[in-house]
Amino acid sequence: MPGRVVDTTRINNQIRQIKAKEVRVVADEGQIGIMDIDSALKAAGERDLDLVEISPQADPPVCKIMDYRKFKFEQGKKLRKSKKQQATITLKEIRMRPLIDTHDYDFKKRSVRKFIDQGDKVKVTMRFRGRELSRPELGMNVLNRLAVELEDVAKIESPPKMEGRQMVMILTAL
Repeated sequence: MPGRVVDTTRINNQIRQIKAKEVRVVADEGQIGIMDIDSALKAAGERDLDLVEISPQADPPVCKIMDYRKFKFEQGKKLRKSKKQQATITLKEIRMRPLIDTHDYDFKKRSVRKFIDQGDKVKVTMRFRGRELSRPELGMNVLNRLAVELEDVAKIESPPKMEGRQMVMILTAL
């Protein structure tokens, strides 16, 4: 499956592949001590649990006696919970023209305010057509006016700049 993380944790008989002859064994009740790998596997088998390599870099390597399937399930649960709580910021776009009417301007301003209040970034695009390209200051004035009128809820992340036939400004929440 693409995007899947490969688990390199060694458990039970895979631990025999390490070069060390002895491992430090830890259980839920605390540290058991340093013992050879066969004894550690036997101790885990007596408890019907797995021997899991926790710290392979340590000298001697640290292994823990635990239920590996339960451990992986809990790890996956934590990962899913953290992904769910992760805030996703989307970029919304509002398009205007330099000679926008006051009602249209107010309507677009309300939309920008709503998007900012929802926690999104807003890309305000001023489109120039025909002769409007010879007067970019008209578009700059409209974008600056919008930024000033929304400064109570938004700040300018990217100031207005020309990109071909359009001028772009990005606003974000305070």
